[in-house]
Amino acid sequence: MSDKDRYFKMNWEKELEEKVSREKLSENLGGKDRIKKQHDAGLYTVRERIDILTDKSSFNEVGKLAGHAIYNENNDLIDFKGSNFIFGKAKINGRNIIVGGDDFTLRGGSADASIKEKHLKCEQMALSLRLPLIRIVEGSGGGGSVKTIETSGRANVPEVEGWNLVVESMGTIPRVALGLGSVAGLGAAHLACSHYSVMVKEKSAVFVAGPPVVEQIGQKLTKNELGGYEIQLKSGAVDDAVDTEEEAFDAAKKFLSYLPNSVYQLSDQITCKDNPKRASEWLIEAIPKNIKSVYKIRPIIEDLVDKGSFFEIGKEYGKSIVTGFCRLNGWSIALMASDPYSYGGCWTSDTCKKVQKFVDLAETFHLPIVYLVDCPGFQVGLDAEKKGTIKEGVRAMSAIWQTKTPWMSIIIRNCFGVAGAAHKRGSSYISRFAWPSARWGSLPLEGGIEAAYRSDIENANDPKLELQKITTRLNKLRSPFRSAESFLIEEIIDPRHTRRIMCEFADLSAPLRKTGITNRTMRP
Repeated sequence: MSDKDRYFKMNWEKELEEKVSREKLSENLGGKDRIKKQHDAGLYTVRERIDILTDKSSFNEVGKLAGHAIYNENNDLIDFKGSNFIFGKAKINGRNIIVGGDDFTLRGGSADASIKEKHLKCEQMALSLRLPLIRIVEGSGGGGSVKTIETSGRANVPEVEGWNLVVESMGTIPRVALGLGSVAGLGAAHLACSHYSVMVKEKSAVFVAGPPVVEQIGQKLTKNELGGYEIQLKSGAVDDAVDTEEEAFDAAKKFLSYLPNSVYQLSDQITCKDNPKRASEWLIEAIPKNIKSVYKIRPIIEDLVDKGSFFEIGKEYGKSIVTGFCRLNGWSIALMASDPYSYGGCWTSDTCKKVQKFVDLAETFHLPIVYLVDCPGFQVGLDAEKKGTIKEGVRAMSAIWQTKTPWMSIIIRNCFGVAGAAHKRGSSYISRFAWPSARWGSLPLEGGIEAAYRSDIENANDPKLELQKITTRLNKLRSPFRSAESFLIEEIIDPRHTRRIMCEFADLSAPLRKTGITNRTMRP
């Protein structure tokens, strides 16, 4: 017996060499031709994506040896291809996360090249370790294809095993989904079932079923026409779209930076270099005196929060409300603000759905909420009725009423009707302020005067003059100072000092936050 044979007989080096060999084969993914095709499409492979997303050398893969092996008649390994779902623990900016991604070079990420237990274990691992989960989705996300019938020898009764884990994690850990190519079926479901989702413009498409299937119902569409980023952003199915995969990874990191690892922790305060008492002179004229004039809300937001900290979510959906994370004196805050450039700030059906999801997100992860209010009410008219605006509106209001997280509302202009009442949660205490530009009531005077005083106006010698007299009289009565006299509004503040008041709210709210699962866990 040679020294080499004796060496291998006495230890496990040979087995470890086989392990390394199999792992190297697994790294070949679907093979050189498939990898080239992926690159030619301007897309990274799943392993390249994980390497770019995570801190250098931090990815510890789980199940790298799982896959499909081919043996000869002597049971010696000829070839090996890994599963088309890769996952493990990693770090981003020094923070532990779980990441899982589909390998599109192997059967487009579909079930016939997958091992479902890996998908389940990824979900279990994130949930059990209470770590954020980032899912990189391309293809069917482990779902079936027509070819699965042939490879399995049967047709499966539809079932999504492990979806209970997805539902549970929505109320427990942050979930981010990145759609980085064509995403269909179960893959689309994973993208939708997240706290934050991102597509890549012109390279991503998301749909329940792709163009070949849809063509069978008479709709001949390209991928972008059917499920491109513009479609999905406006529908609210996806939150954001960026130009490159690198930007998608940066967006995922930024989103997670505002949240704790799980509901059993609280977001930390970071060092704030922006003076919390900073005053902004221009805010005194930010709201036009002419009520028919609109203004841009985003510059106001950017000025009030810690410089550069505002991270908008869902910009193209439910556009009459701006939602996003920010920091106030270093604390993570969930911020909502009315946008008069969309329906004058009225709550549409889509806006109500957006509010509900965002409020649930803030409540789930114990983020205090700040709401800059300019809401003339619910959208009215035939289109609003067809879309069930009032139904969605009361659902949004119920979500607000159910929150326990600290809440602040600052009425900067309009606050009317039932939708206006949603600036607070019933009789519960909130921190509430108003700018001198604020106006409120059951209905705006405009239009309401003509209805309430129709007889007086029609019977007057000069109906136009009578309308002007009534308007002047009621405008004096609706002054915010008249409401303040009756303590119907707690404080009217100088807009220039709003940042200081918001930062004080953040400081006071921090010790009030409580960890744990909320009474009503979040749903997508």
